[in-house]
Amino acid sequence: MRTRFAFGNLGIDVSVPDSVRAEVIHCRSAAALDNVQDALDAALDHPIGCAPLAELAAGKHTAAISVCDITRPAPNSTTLPPLLARLHRSGIPVEGVTILIATGLHRGATDDEIRKILGPGIAAKYRVVNHDATRPDQHRFLGQTRAGTPVHIDERLMAADLHISLGFIEQHLMLGFSGGRKLIVPGVAAQETIKVIHSPRFMREPLATEGSVANNPLHHELLEIAAMARHDFILDVTLTRGRQISGVFAGDPVKAHAAGVKWIEKTSLNRLDEPFDAAMTSSAGYPLDLTFYQTAKGITAAAHVVKPGGTILLVGECAEGIGSPAFAKMLAEFKGCQEFLDDIRTTPVVQDQWQLERLALAGLKHRLLFYTPGARPEQLGCLAKQAFANLDDAVAALVAELPAGGRVALIPEGPYAYARAENLEAAFA
Repeated sequence: MRTRFAFGNLGIDVSVPDSVRAEVIHCRSAAALDNVQDALDAALDHPIGCAPLAELAAGKHTAAISVCDITRPAPNSTTLPPLLARLHRSGIPVEGVTILIATGLHRGATDDEIRKILGPGIAAKYRVVNHDATRPDQHRFLGQTRAGTPVHIDERLMAADLHISLGFIEQHLMLGFSGGRKLIVPGVAAQETIKVIHSPRFMREPLATEGSVANNPLHHELLEIAAMARHDFILDVTLTRGRQISGVFAGDPVKAHAAGVKWIEKTSLNRLDEPFDAAMTSSAGYPLDLTFYQTAKGITAAAHVVKPGGTILLVGECAEGIGSPAFAKMLAEFKGCQEFLDDIRTTPVVQDQWQLERLALAGLKHRLLFYTPGARPEQLGCLAKQAFANLDDAVAALVAELPAGGRVALIPEGPYAYARAENLEAAFA
């Protein structure tokens, strides 16, 4: 069987022997909207749970808009124009708008990336700034959550009269689903806040996982932080497999996001009768597979359909290598899953440890294999023993580990495929 996997910008063909019982699991979604502009207009003028955006903007002089960085395929160049038009009609001038690239602790976007994120016209016309979580002087302290998380939010957001976020909703490895509150924290929060919400306290919480919101403590912590930051309005979309807009959800940040989550659960969840013995998955291609740092998302999503003890092979281009210097150092020194988890249990949280922590947690339950050519063996620590320079060799290793009659899930779009095997649900409920 030959299957095209998301891999970098171009994709990659994967061949599995015909003797293997393989099943392709694609993304499911609603159909693309026939008229996206009409849907955006309707959502902005008749939002969920709050007054229309134009009414919210009336009498205000400034607005800050938090948007996804280059690692997320948010269609900002489509969703921003009708939103900006309403702000301007309500009296907020061009110079009163600040667009914040919600980097969290990722690197800042380059000028070329900003043009890709926003579209060249908007990038040239508006004030666009990168959030920098490492700059305490650029953040306002808002107090602590009930659970004790210190809340520091970008001053450029807080100083504006109106606080807006633009994003899209998909399953997320810790928050259940992306979008909404995530554009506030970690999006425009300081590292003092981000490190707490990414500490082992939340990362090892079984309910902090893909598709989980109702009882997810991390989700509720972020809702509280976003409320402290006066998150006024969201415009979130859902996307098809081809990244076309399939749904638009605007309005109150809690109610509109919840409506988007229900839509995803209705249109995109793929329920499988039984788990697989192994899976081959991806990091969903560009931009999510730019670095090895992001590859954990493909693995943790696949874990929802693979039996404990089964094998997961991850393919990702990793054109920009490993990720941040902090993550690269941890990975190069990685000695094993349990050793790493034990080492960080009680030590201060450092930047990006959470992604390796999620990878290690997955590695305790599954055998992990990698085809990530942009990551050199000497950069992978002990994971180098599980990495392959040749895709065919990686597939052969996956097949060799199958039990007699074993079944393999082929997941070309990686974390964008929202799938669940029924009798594994209890482990993630």
